[in-house]
Amino acid sequence: MANTNLQFKTNYDVSSKIEPFYKGGKVQISKDEKYIFCTCGSHVNVLEISTGKIIHSVEHDDQEDITSFALSCDDELLVTASRALLLKQWDWKQAQCTRSWRAIHTVPVASMTFDSTSTLLATGGCDGTIKLWDVVKQYCTHNLKGSSGVVHLVEFHPDISRLQLFSSSLDCGIRLWDLRSSQCVCVLQSHYSAVTSLSFSADGGTMISSGRDKICTVWDLKSQKAKRTVPVYEAVEGVVMLPQKQDFSQIGVKSKDLHFITAGSKGVLRVWEASTARCVYTQTFPSTLSPISEDEEEKDDDPRSLVYLLHLPTSSRLATVTAEHNILLYQLPGLTTQQQFVGYNDEVLDVKFLGKGDSHIVVATNSCQLKVFELLTNSCQILYGHTDTVLSLDVFKKGFVFASCAKDRSVRVWQMDSDSGQVHCVAHGSSHTNAVGSITCSRMKASFIVSGSQDCTVKVWDLPADLSTTGADIHQLTARTTEKAHDKDVNSVAVSPNDKLLASGSQDRTAKLWSLAGEGTMGLLGVFRGHRRGVWAVCFSPVDQVLATTSADGTTKLWSLQDFSCLKTFEGHDASVLKVIFVSRGTQLLTSGSDGLVKLWTIKTNECVKTLDAHQDKVWGLHASRKDDKMVTGSADSNITVWVDVTEVELAEEQAKQEDQILKQQELSNLLHEKKYLKALGLAISLDQPHTVLTVIKAIRQVEDSRELLEKTVLKLRLDQKESLLRYCAVWNTNARNCLDAQAVLQVLLTHLPPEELLQYQGARTHLEGLIPYTERHMQRIGQLLQKSMFLNYMWQKMRVAGAPSGMGQDEEMDTTQLEQAQPLFMIDKGKEKGSSEEKRDGDDSDSGQDEDPNCPVDDEEDDDEVSVTKKASTNFVRAENGEGTKTNGNHHSESEESSEEEDQEERDQTTVKAAKCLLASSTPHCQTFAS
Repeated sequence: MANTNLQFKTNYDVSSKIEPFYKGGKVQISKDEKYIFCTCGSHVNVLEISTGKIIHSVEHDDQEDITSFALSCDDELLVTASRALLLKQWDWKQAQCTRSWRAIHTVPVASMTFDSTSTLLATGGCDGTIKLWDVVKQYCTHNLKGSSGVVHLVEFHPDISRLQLFSSSLDCGIRLWDLRSSQCVCVLQSHYSAVTSLSFSADGGTMISSGRDKICTVWDLKSQKAKRTVPVYEAVEGVVMLPQKQDFSQIGVKSKDLHFITAGSKGVLRVWEASTARCVYTQTFPSTLSPISEDEEEKDDDPRSLVYLLHLPTSSRLATVTAEHNILLYQLPGLTTQQQFVGYNDEVLDVKFLGKGDSHIVVATNSCQLKVFELLTNSCQILYGHTDTVLSLDVFKKGFVFASCAKDRSVRVWQMDSDSGQVHCVAHGSSHTNAVGSITCSRMKASFIVSGSQDCTVKVWDLPADLSTTGADIHQLTARTTEKAHDKDVNSVAVSPNDKLLASGSQDRTAKLWSLAGEGTMGLLGVFRGHRRGVWAVCFSPVDQVLATTSADGTTKLWSLQDFSCLKTFEGHDASVLKVIFVSRGTQLLTSGSDGLVKLWTIKTNECVKTLDAHQDKVWGLHASRKDDKMVTGSADSNITVWVDVTEVELAEEQAKQEDQILKQQELSNLLHEKKYLKALGLAISLDQPHTVLTVIKAIRQVEDSRELLEKTVLKLRLDQKESLLRYCAVWNTNARNCLDAQAVLQVLLTHLPPEELLQYQGARTHLEGLIPYTERHMQRIGQLLQKSMFLNYMWQKMRVAGAPSGMGQDEEMDTTQLEQAQPLFMIDKGKEKGSSEEKRDGDDSDSGQDEDPNCPVDDEEDDDEVSVTKKASTNFVRAENGEGTKTNGNHHSESEESSEEEDQEERDQTTVKAAKCLLASSTPHCQTFAS
């Protein structure tokens, strides 16, 4: 199946993410108009307008939702209030909490605002009280009581010298508070529903209030009377007074009278002339979006309605926030759309690459709107057309035309302008009797689309040869053929690469293969049976006559198109497998599941090469780029993740790493050869190879004056290198072969470094605790060897030569003929013996503490040691026997004999301890040889 030259993919890495940053609540724009502040659960996110990226995020430690926040007018201070009744002051640029205090409110804070000097903070609580705080001197200055219910609006008069505060609560009145006397001066009564926003004129003498009772009121603040009530025929959420000295003729402002802009439930901006109460301009709808009807307007949750309107005076822009958590920026004076940000995608149901070089992605969310994101800037186009949730998407081969289907029982075809990147609807079709859950496009050219519906049918729709449209006219599609394909919902449809075959997967646990070759007909070719649950996705291989299916039973299966048999089954997901695509020219699969995982499979080996975990919920969307170097996933956790293939990058890194290791190993060998032990030890530690470090330590301990050289080398190491060396010693000490080297290094460290410095090393306590039990075990072993050697020494002195008579007469002498004949074998040069004794001592130390070199003749040396010691012991046995016989006969030793015995005793003592291990294994056979 696979091309032998093809390199399999091994890994993907996250390239970028589109995450939710706003889930409802307050939105505020900084004074310098560079940042948008918005709430998202327990976070306040800071969005940079120029890039669309979240650059800062602050969160309460208690994970409580933030109920309100306020940014000071100088953009320095951010204060947040949470459900835990805590107020926190932040240095938001560093995301650090500088101060927190307990709000005196008994229930959560509903609204807050700063005055123009950034020193006074007003908080309106759900308990009907308003509190003012001096954020510089850090105390509560006022406690204003009298409001009924939740205080959802507080606003300082822009002229701080007046020391006036406006507030509104559930009684629909606007209270004016004099902060000098802490008294409510008056209640401005005009609205019969909640007051949503206030806007002040430049001179501070006029104020406009908006409410959900579909009116706006113009107030004269000097007389504290209503000058004009303007019916706007929609529930208004935001009002902005237009500056009077600027030219706004493009939006219908012809006179110098007072004009204002409203935003509300109709979802569009409208300009009103206050003096005549006349609407002079209404924002135009997108071509596919019809105005909200009166019936729809009554719904509180209509996604098109606007919930905030903010003025950016410096750049002469307006910002609106929709009920679907989208933030749109408009440029005055023409109200042209400048930027769009999607704050919350809700559940992502499908996602596909789009545009030239896959520069965009189109996303279907739990919404009737489609969203097209530019990956570079995260800026978004919102596409209106469907009237219910969009369920599925598919893109034609060239990447500029795509199709969508929705719960509104319709299908739509959209086209992207290759130059401007703008997307518009070009065709529409609706003849299904239930929600359309899946759609697929022809592969060869943009000639037809196929849809599968919950009405159990599959429809083939022919597209016009020329999809270009003029004005608001769009092509109406009619179904070429309709087939009742399954007994239950059709979950997925796919067209083969040659446009001649169609596959469908259903909730009835089967997948079916259909022929599209006949004109106007669909012919059933076969049924794929084998899944134990509903089939979620079907996909044709781009190179083989193979179909891949995924199911709610947690498996992915490959089927032969020739005999409809199951070729392979891939098991690994813990829940339903929702999507499957072929990558690497049809040799590998990517699957996504309800467990939030994306898995990469190699078909030939049935092996899961990699599991990618970046989502917390079902991964509904999965699509690969046309170059096969990227993929995008969309999940029910509202996250969209773009992945990039890093197989070649990792391979290059691995090769570079290996080359670097080889070079360093060669450099290490050169340093050891040149006896530059300090550099060699530092290089070995930097490689983080304990065995290589041990090799260097062994090399140091084999030279003359090894102790001084080891001290000099180890003490010159850096602090972090000593830490690593201590860690390695704890490992070496567990092995009897390497314990002497570990103990030698430990002796240097413990002797020359103060305990305070040692305990500062990372993990020093753990390493030292691990050294103690093994060191005690090594000491016990040495103690046991010493005991056994003393026993052997005693035995050598007291044993008789085997076969000698038990008692000899006074004139009898032992027959030493055999001994004399064997004299050359047992005579040992004293000078050489002392030298060999020292060599044995060194050799024993190194053998017991180092790894054995396979090229060293260790066994021969041990044999030589054993023979020399046996010779020595045998000679001593003879001398001891002769001595005893002499004593029995009453004869005294000569002085020369006594001195020779003392020398022999010293040599025996020196040899015994060092050769004990060899003697334990070899003393008996040598004694037997001697006896014979």
